[in-house]
Amino acid sequence: MKPILKKISIALLIVLAAIQFIRPEKNISAQPSEQHISKVQPVPADVEAILKKACYDCHSNNTVYPWYNNIQPVAWWLNDHVQDGKKHLNFDAYTSYNIRRQFHKMEEVEEQVKEGEMPMTSYTLIHSDAKLTEAEKNTLINWSIAFRDSMKAQYPIDSLIKPKK
Repeated sequence: MKPILKKISIALLIVLAAIQFIRPEKNISAQPSEQHISKVQPVPADVEAILKKACYDCHSNNTVYPWYNNIQPVAWWLNDHVQDGKKHLNFDAYTSYNIRRQFHKMEEVEEQVKEGEMPMTSYTLIHSDAKLTEAEKNTLINWSIAFRDSMKAQYPIDSLIKPKK
């Protein structure tokens, strides 16, 4: 091996070893959330099971981490996905959203599941059990629709839908 390649290889190994000690904070909450979606609407057991297997790792305050999360820079990449997912929808912070946002998030659940955008392909490649069957997709879609219907019955429509300009 040429001396310059050997030095570069050694430097890379040192950097890879050093970054193993720089870890992002894990997305694990010790307590159940007081702002969980189930505080506004009951979440049926079949829906909860689907959310748990396909959604909560990125859309809640409790991620079940795979073994490879202990390797950097993979942990940073996973942390970025979790933070991004929670930014879009966090089932554990759902009641902190205003009513219009709650309604809109349920519209997005239906849309994302219908279009096959959620769960993400990059997630289901590694977590094959998170792939949704047609029946599971229909369960989530129907739950989202029923959830929104109950909101429509409870709140004036102009408080749920942004007026068109």
